[in-house]
Amino acid sequence: MEDCTIGVIGAGSWGTTLSHMLAEKGFAVTLWVFEDELFPVLQTTRCNTRYLPGIKLSPGLVFTRSIAEAVAGKQILLWASPSQVFRSLFAEALPFARREVIHVCASKGIENSSLRRMSEIAEELDPDLHHRRFVVLSGPSFAREVCMKLPTAVVVASRDAASAARIQKVLATPWFRTYTSRDVVGVELGGALKNVIALAAGVADGLGYGNNTRAAIITRGLAEIIRLGKAQGADSVTFSGLSGLGDLVLTCTSTQSRNYSVGMQLGQGKTLETILSGMNAVAEGVFTTRSAFYLARQYGIEMPITSEAYQILYEQKPASAAVRELMGRELKDETPG
Repeated sequence: MEDCTIGVIGAGSWGTTLSHMLAEKGFAVTLWVFEDELFPVLQTTRCNTRYLPGIKLSPGLVFTRSIAEAVAGKQILLWASPSQVFRSLFAEALPFARREVIHVCASKGIENSSLRRMSEIAEELDPDLHHRRFVVLSGPSFAREVCMKLPTAVVVASRDAASAARIQKVLATPWFRTYTSRDVVGVELGGALKNVIALAAGVADGLGYGNNTRAAIITRGLAEIIRLGKAQGADSVTFSGLSGLGDLVLTCTSTQSRNYSVGMQLGQGKTLETILSGMNAVAEGVFTTRSAFYLARQYGIEMPITSEAYQILYEQKPASAAVRELMGRELKDETPG
C-alpha cells in the first residue's frame, strides 16, 4: 500500500464512511467536520451519532474543524459535501491545497445557480486543473452497507487514466470493488439525475401504486438521463453501468434512499417544507430536480418525469395529477431513431 495522506471534506454519512474505510486501510486521513455540535461528539465517542449512528470509527481517523488543516499537505482530497456548497468549500480550500493534489468528488448533484456539475465548478475555480487531477466517484453504495463491509461496486472516472487508476487502487478493499472510466460527464450526470427519478419513484409508492409503476419510472427515467447525458457529451454506454442503471435501481427501490423517502412522503400528501424540516441529511434530488428541469429547457430536451417532479416540488402540483399527466401524454415509439 502506498504512503498517502488524505483529507476528506464533509462528515455526513458518506464522507464519514469513506474516511473510516480509508483509515482502516492504514492511510493518514483527516476528516473536516462542518457542524459545531458534531465535532466534540466525534472526538469523544468516535461515532457519528448524527449521520451514522452505531458505527465505531477507526482509531486512526483525525477530525478537524479547520479547512486548512484538512487540506494542507494532503496528496488526495476527497469531497463529500452537499453539492450546493461544493463551490464555496472548494474555493476556501484551494489556497491550502498542493498543486499536484488529486481531487476525488463523491458529491452527487448539479449546482442550481450555474447548472454546472462539480467537475465544471472545480475547473472554473482552478483553470489549471483541466480535469487532469479530478476524479469522480459514483455508483450504488449506501454508506451503512459499506461500513458493514457488504460487497459493493463503484466507478471512479477521470479524463486522466493515471489519476483514475491511482484512486481505484487507494479505494479498493476486498468488499469495495472499484472500476475506472474516462467518462466524467456521464458518471457525474448518472449520479446526480438518479436522485430525481428516485423522488418520482417514491411519489408513486406513496400514492400506493405497484411494482409495474416503479419499473416504468426507472426505465423511462433512465431514458431521460441518457438524453440529457448525450446532449452534454456523455457516452450513453456509461448509463448502463454502475453510475447509471446500478445507482438508479438502488436509489429507486430502497427506503435507505433519502430521495426515495422524500418522494414517498410527498405522495402521501406531506408538504416539502414539513418533510425537509424533519431531516438531518440533505436529499440532493430536491435541488437536482430544479437544475435538471432548467437544463432540459436549455438543451431543448424532453424530460417529462423530471418536469412533473419539478412541478410537484416547486409548483405544489398534486402528485396524482402529475401521474395522470404522464400517463395521458401522446403515444410514442419507445426507441425513436
